[in-house]
Amino acid sequence: MRAVQTPIIPTVGRWIQEHPGTLSLAQGVVFYPPPPQALRAAEHYLQHGHHRYGAVQGTSSLRAAIAAKLRRENGMNVDGDGARIVVTAGGNMAFLNAMFAICDTGDEVVLPLPYYFNHEMAIRMVGARPVLVPTAPDLNLDLQALRESITPRTRAVVTVSPNNPTGMVYSREQLSAVNAMCREMNIYHVSDEAYEHFTYAGSTHFSPGSLPQSACHTISIFSLSKSFGFAAWRIGYMVLPDHLFSAVMKAQDTNLICANLLAQEAAAAVIESGAAYREEMCRTLSGVREVVMRELAELGDTCRLSASTGAFYVLVRLDADMDPLLLTQRLIREHRVAVLPGSAFGIEGGCAIRVSYGALEPDFAIAGVKRLANGIRTTLNGGG
Repeated sequence: MRAVQTPIIPTVGRWIQEHPGTLSLAQGVVFYPPPPQALRAAEHYLQHGHHRYGAVQGTSSLRAAIAAKLRRENGMNVDGDGARIVVTAGGNMAFLNAMFAICDTGDEVVLPLPYYFNHEMAIRMVGARPVLVPTAPDLNLDLQALRESITPRTRAVVTVSPNNPTGMVYSREQLSAVNAMCREMNIYHVSDEAYEHFTYAGSTHFSPGSLPQSACHTISIFSLSKSFGFAAWRIGYMVLPDHLFSAVMKAQDTNLICANLLAQEAAAAVIESGAAYREEMCRTLSGVREVVMRELAELGDTCRLSASTGAFYVLVRLDADMDPLLLTQRLIREHRVAVLPGSAFGIEGGCAIRVSYGALEPDFAIAGVKRLANGIRTTLNGGG
């Protein structure tokens, strides 16, 4: 555990608390609550549901709703494809379950850079080693570099699309190539799709688990935290090869027993009927994204922006010789706006920050990015 990085979100959260009035463009959550269907289902459960443990893999009603959703939205036929659904307490637990199931001490898991920090942390927690592979200059996957990183100890390649922290949406061609490479090399493709519904500017999401012959080596991870405003309810799910089911059940039963049953009831309700609500919220975020990208683009040559067409993140690389953690502190202290330092995502050298525009009501998010742009200008010009 000493080798695991300190979680960045609580650290930045403490700084925010110390500086009242700070607008947070830091944590990756959405501003909107769950749809009304979730609240009605939860109220019904409180009145009529039982309060004992449930099935480790999730309730049958929620797993049926997920299977229908996967067929409808992701092109994945779980029922007859040698794959299983397991409901988890959010996407992070699904990823940790997967690492418990596939890794022995000293094994390797390939992470494209920049990575999602909780993935890197989970790999280290199970005694495996994260192998960090740079992406291409435009932040798309470098397929040749990924292939060259694979060794006899490699157990999996991880992709996150739409991506955290860059907002990149990997193409069907890129993800299909990674999946085919993993099948060829007899390793797993772990596909984190927590932001599947957040795509803009013509980008489309693709699930590698929909490919023919992918079921036996693909682990797909999904979450309701973002799409349906379920962050506090802790509901995610994973689709995994049947041969890993027993191992995942051991991990989940030991760590959790089962995901919250009230939240599972609410999740089944929104998966079946909440698409219109979700789509409306995503359209709102699309409008916020346009303002955010425009405001940051006005900084000119002092920063480079990721071509963010997914999730609700922008990776900003600054033309400055400054520690990104120090910059994060100064932005909070001097300009009352919070971001996350790129170093938390494995970015070494230079000064990079991740901007999240999903957590605040649209007007506050826009106000926050204006503060950020002003703070960057002032800091880079030697002010403050």
